[in-house]
Amino acid sequence: MSKKMFLKGAVILGIAGLVTQVLGAVFRIPLGNIIGTDGMAYYSAAYTIYIFLLVFSTNGAPAAISKMTSERIALGHYKEANRVFRLSFIAMTVFGLAAFLIVFLGADAIGTAIGNEGAVPALKAIAPALLFVPLMAVYRGYFQGMQAMGPTAVSQLSEQFIRVVAGLALAIMLLPRGLETAAAGAAAGGSIGPVFGILVLIVVYFKNKKSLAEDIEKDNSDIHESSGFLLKTLAGIAVPITIGVSIQPIMNLCDTILVMNRLQNAASFTVSQSEELFGALTGFAIPVINVPMALALSMALAMVPAVAAAQSAGDYDFMRSNIRLGFRTAMIIGVPCSFGLMSLAEPVMLLLFPLQPDEVSTSANCLFILAAGVIFLCIAQTMAGILQGIGHAAVTVWGILAGVIVKCIVTFVLSGIPEYNVQGAAFGTLLGYLTIALVNMTAVKKVTGVKYDIVTSVVKPLVSGGLMTVVVIAFYKLISPILGNSITTLLSVMAGACVYVVVFIKIKGITRDEIVMLPKGAKLERILHKVRLI
Repeated sequence: MSKKMFLKGAVILGIAGLVTQVLGAVFRIPLGNIIGTDGMAYYSAAYTIYIFLLVFSTNGAPAAISKMTSERIALGHYKEANRVFRLSFIAMTVFGLAAFLIVFLGADAIGTAIGNEGAVPALKAIAPALLFVPLMAVYRGYFQGMQAMGPTAVSQLSEQFIRVVAGLALAIMLLPRGLETAAAGAAAGGSIGPVFGILVLIVVYFKNKKSLAEDIEKDNSDIHESSGFLLKTLAGIAVPITIGVSIQPIMNLCDTILVMNRLQNAASFTVSQSEELFGALTGFAIPVINVPMALALSMALAMVPAVAAAQSAGDYDFMRSNIRLGFRTAMIIGVPCSFGLMSLAEPVMLLLFPLQPDEVSTSANCLFILAAGVIFLCIAQTMAGILQGIGHAAVTVWGILAGVIVKCIVTFVLSGIPEYNVQGAAFGTLLGYLTIALVNMTAVKKVTGVKYDIVTSVVKPLVSGGLMTVVVIAFYKLISPILGNSITTLLSVMAGACVYVVVFIKIKGITRDEIVMLPKGAKLERILHKVRLI
């Protein structure tokens, strides 16, 4: 995969991931305003468990399938690439059925175990999605392995759009029957969306079936790997990858398991108070963090076939070049997201949840702490993608394990202290991200021998982010008394983005050649030249 192809693939998946998360935020914002923190506590608990079970399907399996596909295509073994697709389809069908039965039949036991029995209807409503999402994973991984990121992007957007529309409609319709039922209606949207997502992928597959068949026909190789070997390889890659890219879902699951119980049993909050605090964290603050997380994860998934193909071809210099580019991109994305959200934590919460002003203070404090960890999350995800691509996915397990241990210890202690409550859980997540980033970065350097350009990759993004922060804070304080919070927050975000981009280009954080490599890069380069930024 060329550097231009990597950048194009990362941008396509990044944009799709960003729009998907924006749609998710659009969903959660009115939902939070409609059903409040209590309803969000029910919905978020069910959704967190659902997402955790789907990490294998949404991240591990597609990345593993894309890696196995790209490696075989790079060698011209199209028949074996197609067999990877067909065997994966069978395996993921079985996985999806098992996951559905566990959640649907075990919903009551799960609700009791996490101390949130109100989440049971939502768990049952979202369980059918577990049948369809694993099948989407097979198609997405196959297309990504052929460096075709478009089908994944289109299916993601289709799935999320239908989920948002159906979820909100059902929540509003069922609200008169109570918050538990309304939360279940919102969760049911998650079962409807995947049906449309997989239909898109099936249409694309059959549209391209003729050209795929022609590639297979041209394959004259005698290579024939056993089904057992392919499935074993798939599992061997997908399981560590699943753990490696499941940083946030695992952190969220830790909160679901620990926080409600600690708030009630150690901090002496009532059930109602605990639900409000838990809803402020998981229903209000965490969804905002999902936006930069989607960008980081998209880049991590794009890194897998990029470094895998380079390694398969024996081009280790190009592999290290891709690794350095991935690290730089993580910093370029992570710094402005982190600094921006920290600068505007409370204004952002007031903008997004105007009908829930009582919860803004708690959720804003949680957002500020979580935002500080966005940089480390971006680095951790990217390094995990690199390790997976070069065949050292198992190493990411140790990073996750170390991060989860730190997260659980800090969350267990601090969330049991009334003064910290759910903010203690947010702080535990921050330290968990930092731990994983350090472990993964150390592992990548040790395995590949790559040397990072600290000035270009770290110092320049931080300088740009620092100047952006000063402008954003000053701009907000100056304008908000005149225009109010909502308009000023939006203008501050735009002003901050402009400052970051201008400063970053001016201090040569990105070269002219790299700008040209971006999608529509030549046109972008001409525009920047006309306005004298380059």
